[in-house]
Amino acid sequence: MKPLEDKPIKPASFFDALVPISVLICLLGAAVYLFGDNSSSGPNQIALLFATFAAALIGLKNGYTWKKLEQAMIEGITLSLGAILILLMVGALIGTWLLSGTVPTLIYYGLQVINPSWFYAASCLICGIVAMSIGSSWTTAATIGVALLGVATGLGLEQTVTAGAVISGAYFGDKLSPLSETTNLAPAVVGADLFEHIQHMLWTTVPSFVIALIIFIVMGFNATASSEAGRIDEITAILQQNFNIGFEMLIPLIVLLVLAIKKMPAFPAISIGAVVGAVWAMLFQSDLIASQIDVSQGQLVGYFKLVWTTFFDGFSINTGDDKMDSLLSGGGMAGMLTTTWLIMTALMFGAIMEKTGLLDIFVKSILKIAKSTGSLIAATIATCIGTNVIAADQYIAIVVPGRMFKDEYKKRGLKPVNLSRTLEDGGTITSPLIPWNTCGAYMQSVLLINPFDYALYAFFNLINPVLAVVYAYLGIKILRITPKQSA
Repeated sequence: MKPLEDKPIKPASFFDALVPISVLICLLGAAVYLFGDNSSSGPNQIALLFATFAAALIGLKNGYTWKKLEQAMIEGITLSLGAILILLMVGALIGTWLLSGTVPTLIYYGLQVINPSWFYAASCLICGIVAMSIGSSWTTAATIGVALLGVATGLGLEQTVTAGAVISGAYFGDKLSPLSETTNLAPAVVGADLFEHIQHMLWTTVPSFVIALIIFIVMGFNATASSEAGRIDEITAILQQNFNIGFEMLIPLIVLLVLAIKKMPAFPAISIGAVVGAVWAMLFQSDLIASQIDVSQGQLVGYFKLVWTTFFDGFSINTGDDKMDSLLSGGGMAGMLTTTWLIMTALMFGAIMEKTGLLDIFVKSILKIAKSTGSLIAATIATCIGTNVIAADQYIAIVVPGRMFKDEYKKRGLKPVNLSRTLEDGGTITSPLIPWNTCGAYMQSVLLINPFDYALYAFFNLINPVLAVVYAYLGIKILRITPKQSA
């Protein structure tokens, strides 16, 4: 009898590919309708699980064994373990930086120097500079982004617009930084040089960022800050009453930035940043800690227990002002577990779709209608966006379309940097706009704003893919392989 493993695999049909996609779209839509902003706290995960089961059933029908499908899911989850470790440690970092006074100090000085009329543009530019320096949109959002949202609260400005500015700046800097994982991944997948890739991206990335900055400047001048000077004074007074405020509180941030610039991997760098935050808390926030500890086991034990708790359960404070309590409380590894769950279920679904060839079905269908260079690049961007929606991870949205379109670009005489730039324009940039994508889930966990709410204001992320398509159809900066290069 022929072993089950050797059963021939039946090619997937377009209808096969539509089944799990339809299940996912219907269930995600129902989750948003029924649960609203809480859809990412469990409902979306269930939707992804059922869509994964639907894809697995298609795979079984076509001859795949459950063992192979299960192995694909395990490998998919394995790909996310590095991101999950970083995510958990970011939770610890936010908690210790709240307790240490690092985030409150950033908010305090931000309220002193940033004018409401140019706050949105300044937020975007600051995040862009920091992300370009350290190569991480995630770290930028979790540190500078969180502080800027606090400043926005103090100035009475829109949280969703501020989040959009933070996302725009963070992804602009991340995209152009040679330290960024995605910036290195895209050219590696297609066989392009890293710095040629970055240089080629400037043509679509810089104009998109300038347009976004102009929009934020206009919005800032037309924004009405709901908080008067009295409210700002009230907030700064609360910060001073509850925390020791001073430039020395920014040392944990400086340490983290230096480690990132020195190219230390993200997980150990963020871990060190969290530990430095804990040490700074014990050194400089003794009064705050003393007001929160249980002294029944002794003061030293109480100090140690509170700091330990901050790592896994975050920090909580009662200032007498509900809005400030919400602003100054949070973090902890436990707060990241829902996001971890979402990432795992999303990558399980993406892995099954790729293993069973269901993603490839859509690409082959697209290539049939992508006759011109403009339509090919537009199709690549659409595929990257679709992969971000379906596979729910920016790395998959770069690697899978990159592998699928690489030969087609070469066949049409297009240099690899055209594809690597397009992968970033469509894959990297759109990932934080999708709530169930790993990037969207992460941003919601640290900024506490649903991607559906800030997506309309993430102007850079919205403009960049559109401008890339415009360039493609107009033939602007589309580089072709010369006979010498193809030889």
